[in-house]
Amino acid sequence: MLKTTAIFAAIIAAALPVSAQSAASPAPIKAETVTLVVIGTATPVPLAESTRPVDVIPLEPLQLTAESPQDVIRQNPSVFIQQRGAGGGQADAVIQGGSFAQTLVLVNGFRINDAQTAHHNLDLPIPMEAMDQIQILPGAGSTLHGIDALSGVIDLLTAAPQHSSLRLRLGEGSYQANEESLLGSLVRKNWSARITADRNFSLGFIADRDYRNMNGSAEFWRSSRLGITDLLFATSDRSFGAAGFYGNYPSWERTKSFFTGIRQDFGGNTSAAFGYRRHTDEFILVRTNPALYENNHIDSSWQASLRRTQTIAKTSALLFGLEADGDRIHSNNLGLHARNQGAGYIDLDLRPAARRFSLSVGAREEIFSGGRAVFSPQLAAGFRLASNWRLQGAIGYGFRIPTYTDLYYASPATKGNPALKPESAWNGSGGVTYATRKLTFSATWFYSRQHATIDYLKAATLPNPWLPASCTAANVWCAANINGLHFAGAETSLQWNPTRSQSIRLAWTGLAGGQGALHGLQSQYVSNYPVNNSQAQWTVRLPRSITVENHLQVANRYQSTPYPVWNLSAGRNAGRLRPYIRMTNLSNTGYQEIAGVPMPSRTIMGGFVVQLGD
Repeated sequence: MLKTTAIFAAIIAAALPVSAQSAASPAPIKAETVTLVVIGTATPVPLAESTRPVDVIPLEPLQLTAESPQDVIRQNPSVFIQQRGAGGGQADAVIQGGSFAQTLVLVNGFRINDAQTAHHNLDLPIPMEAMDQIQILPGAGSTLHGIDALSGVIDLLTAAPQHSSLRLRLGEGSYQANEESLLGSLVRKNWSARITADRNFSLGFIADRDYRNMNGSAEFWRSSRLGITDLLFATSDRSFGAAGFYGNYPSWERTKSFFTGIRQDFGGNTSAAFGYRRHTDEFILVRTNPALYENNHIDSSWQASLRRTQTIAKTSALLFGLEADGDRIHSNNLGLHARNQGAGYIDLDLRPAARRFSLSVGAREEIFSGGRAVFSPQLAAGFRLASNWRLQGAIGYGFRIPTYTDLYYASPATKGNPALKPESAWNGSGGVTYATRKLTFSATWFYSRQHATIDYLKAATLPNPWLPASCTAANVWCAANINGLHFAGAETSLQWNPTRSQSIRLAWTGLAGGQGALHGLQSQYVSNYPVNNSQAQWTVRLPRSITVENHLQVANRYQSTPYPVWNLSAGRNAGRLRPYIRMTNLSNTGYQEIAGVPMPSRTIMGGFVVQLGD
């Protein structure tokens, strides 16, 4: 371990004299004053004018110091990542106490949520190198984004390259881990293209926790008289030892996905989009004896949309659109099923010329196979008290239909329920933001009241008012609807830039849930939220374009013991040769984000990037 650390430290030190930016003073950390919000709004608006609290995270500075998008997302205190596999493998995102299935994941506005099981919602088809930024919207987002957006939305955005370039990365680390990536960009007068590929693997920090991940994407942009055409192809292949993932079994799993999406602008106000996703999941309960129990699932989904933004009185806009979606599954366990839905929505953004007040009012009508319809309204407002103070408030309705696993799955440990009802929630929030050139402080209160929440309960705890009569086997998790569940909490964040080259961020989210709705019974997912999630991050920009990031998280899951996780990373963000090092869980904490699934101990990964072109 010490030898590996010394080697990587030597690589970084050796690179210092050949910096492309050899100025004696550190490069400044630039404030994101003109960052645009595209999630949850009728039209892109500056972050400071958003009617709802949105976290916009640029990824270019983090390409060396973060292993995966999950590592970036977990730095938002509203989000609690429940990770099983290392290396960017299987993970769930919980926002403000909602279940992982209540978080909608998008790529460029296209839905990635999996129809088979929400455990695959972060089974992302594109490498992080292909992403430009991540936007996170806490709270209900069903009005503009449809089903599954009960507790929040995460949108992973790409962007056309500005320069032709080639980037190669190679790294090695603990537990015989290895990572490689490729990024190539080509820019011409009226079009540009980017290809990306990455691979990482490890023998695992314990038995049956090995993994091998591969991702690739190709994206093409073209400008014409019609407008911008954006065409994306992406694929992934992940296999991993799944010891304890779904019970006390030495399991193994492999998932593959393919995604393609095309978006066409017609002028500056109208756009049409179509996307297709195919996902396969091979699961073996006992890795050494596949014949004992094996599942093979193939699910596919398509989505189409047409939307128009109409400018009103120069500073306001009216957004309206139509969407259609469908999915199907073919599985030896879940059977053969299909369903479709369509929706129409409208959203009015009022922003007076003085820019002190903004109001967003929207509504959506979703119609499902069989004729069921759901109405999802939303209201959000912002008001600038003074040049540095701003108030925000929102209320919205979210909706989710069960996955095919929720409905039909059957295994020795878990049983689905075909009689499950869709779940829904009303979410409200209010907060204040204070911002100056060096200091930004925000505090937000939020509340969620849910109906027919989908979770898994133990039949062994009978009598149980929620379980179906057919679910009577002891120690089996059975899918059921729960009524009366609610959450309330607060989130605070402070970011201070004491110098041009330093940034300090402190954040805390506290959460309380209405567990009385469970009548004292044991649940599998809705009680797995953190009652306290605290984070501290110190970023330093050193001479020679070296960036060092210190990140400490202290999490306290419901009815569990608090645990700290300390991560430290450093990388050089300029020049032809860019060395980096990531040290994860330096505190060597033994902890679990999902009960029964231990996370890796102290690990080190380091290597270098070769950059050709701008």
